[in-house]
Amino acid sequence: MINPKLTVITIVYNNVLDIERTILSVLNQTYPNIEYLVIDAASTDGTLELIQKYEHRLAKLISEKDNGIYDAMNKGLALATGDYVLFMNSGDEIYSVDTVEQLFAAEPDADIYYGETEMYDAHWNSLGTRRHKAPEKFTWKGFKYGMNISHQAIYIRRSLTEPYDLSYKLSSDIDWIIKVAKKAKKIINVNRYVAKYLTGGISKKKHRESLMERFRIFSKHYGLVPTILNHSIIAVKLTYYFLRYKKTND
Repeated sequence: MINPKLTVITIVYNNVLDIERTILSVLNQTYPNIEYLVIDAASTDGTLELIQKYEHRLAKLISEKDNGIYDAMNKGLALATGDYVLFMNSGDEIYSVDTVEQLFAAEPDADIYYGETEMYDAHWNSLGTRRHKAPEKFTWKGFKYGMNISHQAIYIRRSLTEPYDLSYKLSSDIDWIIKVAKKAKKIINVNRYVAKYLTGGISKKKHRESLMERFRIFSKHYGLVPTILNHSIIAVKLTYYFLRYKKTND
């Protein structure tokens, strides 16, 4: 498939400080075949007015109340017509202007393309690579020790997707990616940074609830006992990581 169509979906609510960076990271791509959808949850802080500056370059802009982040994502999925979909939510960015072009040039006709993510703080200072680095090879079983590919760094064949499960309020993206990866036959690591991620999202603000949801999701896909054992390994790795980080900064 030459120049497959990519649908990029951005969801946003009252984020006037960051939304323009996200929009421009999509609109400035050198890749010629991008459908861009922006789903706004009826923002009241000037976000909508800022988006409307670029409306003539968007495939669709919706601004209306929703029932949470995954309801908004489902609206975007329902409108998408691309061969592939990417969620690039407000505050995050496609890594560079040629990222999409380079990604699809890596190898043709994959079910999933993925890469690495660079983390940024609220002042847009780089924090480096995620603690969970993207694996050299990825399968659906790869998430059992944690989400090692960020949502912004994974491009998925749209025909493999299904709506997000709205019973999960904070971690439905993990369930969604696992379900897609179970169906995927060809998964390509493009071995480059593909996304910039703004830290401090809602799952971080509600960390305990997010962890409980993740446990439910992992138990569903991997089984209860393996999930308990895997979380013990995660706890040991986290302790080692934070002790090493503390020693480095002492």
